[in-house]
Amino acid sequence: MSVHKEITNLEIAELLRDVAASYQLQDEKKNKFKIIAYERAADAIEHASSELKDLWDEGKLKDIPSVGEAIAEHLDELFKTGHVKHFENLMKDYPKIMFRLLKIQGIGPKTALKLVSEGSIPKEIKQELKEVEEKPTRHLLPYACERSFEVIDWLRKIKEAKRVDPLGSLRRKASTIGDIDIAVATDNSETVINHFVKFPKLTKILEKGDKTASIILPGDIQVDLMVQPSESYGSLLQHFTGSKHHNIALREYALKKGLSLSEYGIKATGSGQRIGNRLKTFKTEEELYKFLGLEYIEPELREDAGEIEVARDNKLPKLVGLSDIKGDFHIHSSFDIETSHDLGISSMEEIINQGNKLNYEYLAFTEHNPSKSKHNEEEILDLLKRKREKVDQLNLELQKNSARPQRLSASDGGQVKSSVKTMSNQFTQRYNGVRKVFNSLEIDILPDGSCPIPLKGFDYLDFVLVSIHSSFNLSKDQMTQRVLSALSWSPKALIFAHPTTRKLNEREGVELDWPKIFDFCIKNNKWIEINADPMRLDLPDFLVREAVKAGVKLTLGTDSHNKEMMNNMIYGVSVARRGWCEKKNVVNCLSLNDFEKLLKGVINK
Repeated sequence: MSVHKEITNLEIAELLRDVAASYQLQDEKKNKFKIIAYERAADAIEHASSELKDLWDEGKLKDIPSVGEAIAEHLDELFKTGHVKHFENLMKDYPKIMFRLLKIQGIGPKTALKLVSEGSIPKEIKQELKEVEEKPTRHLLPYACERSFEVIDWLRKIKEAKRVDPLGSLRRKASTIGDIDIAVATDNSETVINHFVKFPKLTKILEKGDKTASIILPGDIQVDLMVQPSESYGSLLQHFTGSKHHNIALREYALKKGLSLSEYGIKATGSGQRIGNRLKTFKTEEELYKFLGLEYIEPELREDAGEIEVARDNKLPKLVGLSDIKGDFHIHSSFDIETSHDLGISSMEEIINQGNKLNYEYLAFTEHNPSKSKHNEEEILDLLKRKREKVDQLNLELQKNSARPQRLSASDGGQVKSSVKTMSNQFTQRYNGVRKVFNSLEIDILPDGSCPIPLKGFDYLDFVLVSIHSSFNLSKDQMTQRVLSALSWSPKALIFAHPTTRKLNEREGVELDWPKIFDFCIKNNKWIEINADPMRLDLPDFLVREAVKAGVKLTLGTDSHNKEMMNNMIYGVSVARRGWCEKKNVVNCLSLNDFEKLLKGVINK
């Protein structure tokens, strides 16, 4: 049995947040853990790369982190019947307009209920709600990637599709995506088009022509297909990858050479050109850029940011790649130090296992700092000491395992065949896997720039991340001073994490004096994070470029709250690439030995 109407991940996430809000209004203290559970599940579902309905069809609802037994049962009822009786009973006493108001940043359940109860919602709030609800939906990069991969895999099932590629902002790895565009090289467009419109998961066919077609997928995401013969496929790929501004600049560059560009190829605009009056076609983009006298420009760089001029001079950066990353600097484990924010789900051992799979040499455990309001100084220091002891214990085992001889065979794909037994039998060691874990912390920068842990607490830490989680409306000068104060707490306060605080589709970033912050970082050996969480991707790409120009060192961290989120590193790398980052700009590209030398140097300097 299936629900009569497709319900999207975003709609499910909003429903679960409404449930959490209802619990909060009933009794916030009594329902504390239910509120946390529903909010975590909502976040996990909103940012899932697969449609929840598809996972339900496959019996895999519980595979999503934070979706426990009770919530899974409610979702099962939702997909079977279209509603959940428990949710309806819980929310029946609250007006629907109250839940709509929760979409506005800064309005919580109590404020929303008060506004409705007073019977007069201010005009400015009504206008803000209208703008929020009418804002066009843009999809987070992983979600759009997953949808495109499904369609691309479907197209590759037929031999007539000789090559299949994403186009547009998806191929350029922008942080959010509108429609999905896909190109196919083929000599039989009719067969490809007919196969495309038979995609099993489509909900509607919008258009079907000789060279193009459009369909709608669950989640109201549109996929547009373009086909072209192989001999001119490179031109189509370049033209529809964009960006618009890159293409305008490229056309102007070509015109100065007496050439005209289109999605079909290049023509001469005047006499004396070596191609005469015929259309010059290109099978690949590399051939096209070479014909124009340019280095090949990677899709992530095509934003009209000077890349054409640099390509002409053969000076494009050799962009950092996922395989260059040696470790993850931002991971929240389940080790409970009674944090000020949300705790991670996966154990340290599970995270190390995942790090082995990713071929990392090192990891950093960066739980949020202990809650200042709920602990005295002695209690905070005791919590930090306990975590230090746990990390030291893990490192002792990792050292033993890395020193133990291990045999590899060609058939095991580079993995050790048998598990290495440890003190707890909880994690296995891969050859060339994680050799060290660092004891770190993500410390909240209080509004006045002060530190929520005693300065003695830094003695237990290898290095720390500092970040903003509240009071987003300070002035630019106040916010800048707040950050600089935090980075001055200790030589170990090294990394400014998710620096703009933005949440894609939810919250704009704060205002900061970036030249001042960049200058401070360079002079004081501080680093700025590119946060790979798909809802953040922060530092944004344009600021990454400015940081690279200034000479600031950058770090990459997934901000993982469960081990699966560590796979999001690829999206942080895409931001780094869009920001013109090379290996030399990213601290995580250092080997463990080189990173330890750097860490020792900057802390003791």
